[in-house]
Amino acid sequence: MDQETDITSLAIQEAQLVLAEKRTSLAVMRTGIAVLALPLSVMSVLIATSKYYDVFHVLHFLVPLVVLSLALIIFGVYLIMLSIIRMRHYDRLIHEIKKKHGVIGKFIE
Repeated sequence: MDQETDITSLAIQEAQLVLAEKRTSLAVMRTGIAVLALPLSVMSVLIATSKYYDVFHVLHFLVPLVVLSLALIIFGVYLIMLSIIRMRHYDRLIHEIKKKHGVIGKFIE
């Protein structure tokens, strides 16, 4: 019975580790969404206030801003996609742990 308890304890620790990594991936996704929202909000403010300035007079400001915004959009999409890929991997690991150790399978959906 002691060996069975050790195996169950090890399985629970494995599941906790994978779930902690999944929470980290969710935090990365949240960061990616925030990074993605920043350029969109800046561009919406620029569009809303566009009647107060002439684009050709402030072009030297707008070009670097657009380049920076594109870089932030690419970085945000990268973070989101990376976290989705990692979460799918962690879901597969959790599924394997559930199949391997039927005792804890009923506690993890």
